[in-house]
Amino acid sequence: MATKQPAMRPTGEPVDDVLDRAGGPRRAEADRLLEIFAEISGEAPVVWASRIIGFGEVEYRYESGHGGTMPVLAYSPAARQHTIYLTGDYEERWPNGANASLY
Repeated sequence: MATKQPAMRPTGEPVDDVLDRAGGPRRAEADRLLEIFAEISGEAPVVWASRIIGFGEVEYRYESGHGGTMPVLAYSPAARQHTIYLTGDYEERWPNGANASLY
């Protein structure tokens, strides 16, 4: 029996395809987030789970033993609002990144 692929994984899709889901003023915000996250992380953007633009990669493991891989920083652009994903140790990893501005 084939092993099920985790949903949270790099998909190899073009970043622009995901960015195009944000229209109007949200597209400019999505582009700015791309710049900020790339600058803070020093990593290239990668599409995860067909909807999330992630930067870097980290492995995690819960006490239950379940684990996986996820981006260190990520966001999901959308037409109405964006969802931003940060690691719990964001401020320790990037103390100057907490001061980044969208504008």
